[in-house]
Amino acid sequence: MSFQNILEMGKIQDDDRWYSLGRIFVDHHTRRSFTRFHIVGKENIPKDGACVFGSNHCNALMDAMVLLATSKQKKVFIARADVFKNPRTAKILKWLRILPIYRKRDGIGAVRDKNGEIIDQAIDVIHDEVPLYLFPEATHRTMHSLRQLSKGIFHIALDANAKFGNEKPVYIIPVGLEYGDYFRFRSTVLVNYGKPINVTEYVKEHEGENEAITINALKAMLTERMAELISYVPDDDDYDAIWEMTKIKAGRLPMTLKMQLQKNKEVIAKILEFREKEPEKAKEVFEKVNEFAKHRKEQNISVNSVAMRTPFLRTLWKSLLALLGLPIFAVAAIVSCPIWIIANLILKDLKDDAFRNTVNYGVEFVMHPLIMAVGVTLLFCLTPWKYAVLGSIFLYYSYVFYFDYMEYFRLLISDWRWIFNKKLRRELNF
Repeated sequence: MSFQNILEMGKIQDDDRWYSLGRIFVDHHTRRSFTRFHIVGKENIPKDGACVFGSNHCNALMDAMVLLATSKQKKVFIARADVFKNPRTAKILKWLRILPIYRKRDGIGAVRDKNGEIIDQAIDVIHDEVPLYLFPEATHRTMHSLRQLSKGIFHIALDANAKFGNEKPVYIIPVGLEYGDYFRFRSTVLVNYGKPINVTEYVKEHEGENEAITINALKAMLTERMAELISYVPDDDDYDAIWEMTKIKAGRLPMTLKMQLQKNKEVIAKILEFREKEPEKAKEVFEKVNEFAKHRKEQNISVNSVAMRTPFLRTLWKSLLALLGLPIFAVAAIVSCPIWIIANLILKDLKDDAFRNTVNYGVEFVMHPLIMAVGVTLLFCLTPWKYAVLGSIFLYYSYVFYFDYMEYFRLLISDWRWIFNKKLRRELNF
């Protein structure tokens, strides 16, 4: 089946009741994958036009799942074309409202011959005022930075404006995804919508401007606005040291995710200012930081333990809570063992750590409903209904409790190591 045949099945944005029902299930599991799932800046999304959303891409498939779960509204995504090679897979992806986009690595001919019809379909999507989401960095990278943006999102916006900009304005909306941890399941995520770029207005104000110049200007604007929405480290030079310092100095206090982001940005700004004013001294400090980070990781001490500087009595109290929760954890571990055993087997051979959350999400997505179905059936068949209801509630939360307890215990052990590691604490002099 060719891509043209797939297109003939109907508009990608058409209503589909099975898709809508599936969305409820998918979005629920996405939100369940995070301890905190916060959205800010939705007031920046215009209600009077066609919107193309450009997001940073830092957590593989989870980025799309998170954006999908931000609202019940229909959304269409664009992904790299190589995942559409299998006709059956292409059909499924189209049903999931994902369009392919061809890149230079797919061949100049493919870019020239096939992207035209994809852009036409994308334009039709936003003309119907269905949000279109792209990752203009073109590939994921687990860093608090941005790759150079590709031109696809700007071609779509400009072509859309040429076709119906006199009817309704076309906007590019910057989106920032800020994760508490790229590699740990049940971390946190902040979805940050920024100030829109009014493409229609820009084109009117720069009438007659060369398209290449327009694209470069829009690219610069989008890059700047996306950077404002994340804990942005502007280049790869000294990245590891800057981010280590940021996590330690910004801390992990009980604050909102938006406040944490702002604190991170303030610390990064001070570090960059210090590097600019005193480059030689900054170089010495960064060397110390990298050495400290190396020793910290060798001794399995989390940077969160360093940032929190948890006192002895508080760590003792946390240890008591861990002991109290141990019996519940043991039962939860047994009940949910099919999920974490399968996930660990897959993760053991995983080549790209950026997909760790995706794997955990996928295994939980498939296995948790099966465990619930079998467990609830057995509970209601073998126990009185009151116990069956309580058991079903425990069953529902068992994997979440198991995973959160494991993370709590990991950080607790890290806290104790940090408290008794005087040598490493003396290295914290930057």
